[in-house]
Amino acid sequence: MVTVLIELAAVLIPAAMVLLADQIPYTWSIPTALAACAALPLRRRRPLVALFLCLPALLGGLGWPPTVVALYRVGRTSSLRSMALAATLTTVLPATLVVATQSLTVGGILLTYSFTLFMSGAPAALGALIKTREDLTASLEATQQARAAELEAREQSARASERARIAREIHDAVGHHATLIAVESAALAATTTDEDVRETATRLRSLAKESLSEMRTALGLLNTDPSPTYASIPALVDRARAAGLTIRLEDRSTAPIPPSISRAAFRVIQEALTNVTKHAPGAPVQVRLADKDNTLTIKVTNGHPTSRPPASSGGGKGLVGLSERVSLVGGTLTTTPREDGSFDLTATLPLSRPSKVDTDDSTFGGSARNPANA
Repeated sequence: MVTVLIELAAVLIPAAMVLLADQIPYTWSIPTALAACAALPLRRRRPLVALFLCLPALLGGLGWPPTVVALYRVGRTSSLRSMALAATLTTVLPATLVVATQSLTVGGILLTYSFTLFMSGAPAALGALIKTREDLTASLEATQQARAAELEAREQSARASERARIAREIHDAVGHHATLIAVESAALAATTTDEDVRETATRLRSLAKESLSEMRTALGLLNTDPSPTYASIPALVDRARAAGLTIRLEDRSTAPIPPSISRAAFRVIQEALTNVTKHAPGAPVQVRLADKDNTLTIKVTNGHPTSRPPASSGGGKGLVGLSERVSLVGGTLTTTPREDGSFDLTATLPLSRPSKVDTDDSTFGGSARNPANA
């Protein structure tokens, strides 16, 4: 409805201005001007065509009302080249006709062309200005939306990191003590001669196991956790090789790797390879993994880089965060840079905490040999 009213106004107002004209230069001035007004709805799809249809009315002396409307639409929708063409046609044709039919001084000629240029350029410039303002407003809104989305993503990432940190601490600390409760209860049930005590100890062990299982489910640390683990290290190395690194992987570890240690080991190697890519491009890399005395040792060594790193590759916080991650699982991280550009990174990760937990129990919420036991 609003569009219909706008179209009626765009046609009827210029037509009324034509009909109210006091002076009619030619007998054909009013018909051509009204025809130009009737052609104005065409400006929606073909603004230049609508403008060209106004040119005869301009030559008749009464074509400025519909021409102004058409020029405004050209400025809203057309390119700068089209605007220049429209302004030139609507300036030169009527101004030249006036100059040719009247005796004017040089000042009068200049004034005629200047006034006609203003009449032609102002509506087109106004349309272009409004279009530019709308484009800038839309761009500002899009920028604000992108900024809001970025802030939300950062907040979500920060929350996820904090949840992961809390989950690791609960898993490593609370899980360990809950396991001790289950093991001590099992030991009490196996050694006592009192049937009531045995029944209570068995029930306590079952509750401790169930608590462990529910805790791990709540923390998202079950075996179905899709986060990278020790088994993902070969794939990580293969991707680094595909990116251009020369890597030699030696895995001599044979002991079972607990889930928390498994994830930490993956992150150690991932951060080490990232640092080689940033700070020692082209350097050969050797990754060694071995277990001894219930400890997993990871050593990543890169040789002398074949090219200089980019100027912007300053020291980051990756190793600091990695050291914190390693310490959370009870391990240690040491780094040894050398003057020739080579670098050693060594991480030692405990495969189990010193405790009274026997080999038949695990923090997965059930026996390692028979998960169904509770």
